[in-house]
Amino acid sequence: MKKTAIDMFCGAGGLSEGFRQAGFHVLAGNDIEVAAGKTYATTHSEAQFLGGPIQAISATDMMNAAGLAPGELDVLIGGPPCQAYSVNNHQRGVHDERADLFREYMRLVEGLCPKWVVMENVTGITSIANGSIVDTIKAEFARLGYRVEYSVLKAEEFGVPQERRRVFFIGTKTDAPILFPEQTHGPNLPPFTTIWDAIGDLPPIENGEDPGVVAYAAPPDSWYRQYIRGNSETVRNHTAPKLGEVNLERMLHIPQGGSWRDIPFDLLPAGMQRAKRSDHTKRYGRMRPDGQSCTILTKCDIHWGAYIHPDQNRAITVREAARIQSFPDWFTFLGSKTEQYVQVGNAVPPLLGRKVAESLLTAAKERVSVGVTDSKGCVAA
Repeated sequence: MKKTAIDMFCGAGGLSEGFRQAGFHVLAGNDIEVAAGKTYATTHSEAQFLGGPIQAISATDMMNAAGLAPGELDVLIGGPPCQAYSVNNHQRGVHDERADLFREYMRLVEGLCPKWVVMENVTGITSIANGSIVDTIKAEFARLGYRVEYSVLKAEEFGVPQERRRVFFIGTKTDAPILFPEQTHGPNLPPFTTIWDAIGDLPPIENGEDPGVVAYAAPPDSWYRQYIRGNSETVRNHTAPKLGEVNLERMLHIPQGGSWRDIPFDLLPAGMQRAKRSDHTKRYGRMRPDGQSCTILTKCDIHWGAYIHPDQNRAITVREAARIQSFPDWFTFLGSKTEQYVQVGNAVPPLLGRKVAESLLTAAKERVSVGVTDSKGCVAA
């Protein structure tokens, strides 16, 4: 039988997709965002989607949706909203109510009593409040009978064409070892996946263009393109944001690998005219086709990162961002264009999620037959 999973804070379903690719049967998901929920329900038809805030979702709700009893679920996965922990949020702290959402996740862990738990977040969580958030998470897992470890994983080391750092907590009630995936790409391994590996076969489009459903422009001549395309014959969500004339003029001066420093001084935004040359290293960056992308955010705004297409004078499309995140082409994002970018940027790269899921499957094969009982009497079978 397939291992089972439930995804909390599922968004569009990047982590669910990764676990599904590894062979898990994802039974249910929850998220508060309406557009992300529509995408999830469409792309994970085998799972029951429960919309709304996690505070309104009970363990019984999730068990009824999944058709399971307490202790039967193999793994509960999810990533509580990370803004309160992010190193990009200078006001982050335990005073932010979003920093308490992991406690809601723990409430469901207690009620569902899964054999494994996987929780993902940004790396800033390890430094906030002198590490007290991490200590609290570990203590909460221990209180419920889980051994837990965490590790920071680099997406590019697992075939994702993007520099992205995320911390994964893995806990278990079983006697299996806790394993994290071993690096698959990099020095002395298959080379890192490049931006051009990811987007080079997509048809060229103009600034602001929405061509609808389009055909591929080149064959799938790399492992990554073959993985991304699968059996797809057409491309969706290949829609570019419309940039103003001044940004189009700025882009004319930026070479591959270049940035705001290549823009003539009189064309720079007023705030950047006062910037030090050492500041804003990713702003107005044009991607290098032979490199990796900077972290895909919830909007690929060229003012904040290197999101200019390598060859075309425009920002990357929703589909290009999704490919850099390792979403397969059949995965269609619903909602407005703004909502689609948010769904892509918030997601765990499916390929990274897959590697984490595979590490759980490897660990499960090494477990012994003795169960571990928690304070509520659930037994990991």
